[in-house]
Amino acid sequence: MKRLALKRLALWASAALLAACANNPPPPDWAIELQGHVERASTAELVGRSAVAQSEWRGARTQVRSTGQPALAARVELLACAVQAASLDLKPCTGFEALRADAQAPELAYAQYLQGQRPTNIEALPEQHRAVAQALNAAAPTAFPAERLPTEPLARLVAAAALLQARQLDAAGVAAAVEAASAQGWRKPLLAWLQVQQRVAQQAGNAKLAEQAGRRLQLLAQP
Repeated sequence: MKRLALKRLALWASAALLAACANNPPPPDWAIELQGHVERASTAELVGRSAVAQSEWRGARTQVRSTGQPALAARVELLACAVQAASLDLKPCTGFEALRADAQAPELAYAQYLQGQRPTNIEALPEQHRAVAQALNAAAPTAFPAERLPTEPLARLVAAAALLQARQLDAAGVAAAVEAASAQGWRKPLLAWLQVQQRVAQQAGNAKLAEQAGRRLQLLAQP
């Protein structure tokens, strides 16, 4: 499941240009290299190997620059920001902003989504994110049902991060994000989401859950 989610993430980056050569296999070398870099960078980021992740993202950027396609470069930058968002690293996606002028509808929609905003063109999003995007910033916002979050682990974490920014994620949604990260062994997002769970539990007066989250955090802190 983990590798499938990351592979789909990488394919989302290269799909635009791969479509042009779909009838002429095999795919070009840059696309194969790009997919490998994105997969390795994403995995390294999620397990907390930041130096490796940065190196692999540099490799991905090198491959995409060789195409001379700003829209594809914008997509790679969004992928890097999406992986960071999964760990609640929600700083501005500056790499994408530098390429916004040449971004196409899918990139523009995804950029809005990562910020916890309802995209102006929801249909341009990957299908698994559309239900969440539709709920963002509703006229009468309510917590999004945890059972309707995307099933793929990485997509679930990205969706949960978008909902958290929009204040539309309840304790059940936080728990779903925690368990998605835990099941994959993704230390970095697990640490971030457990801290959210502990805080939410404390605010709700759920001492048992807060203590449990604290014990899990202690286990993560061990060498």
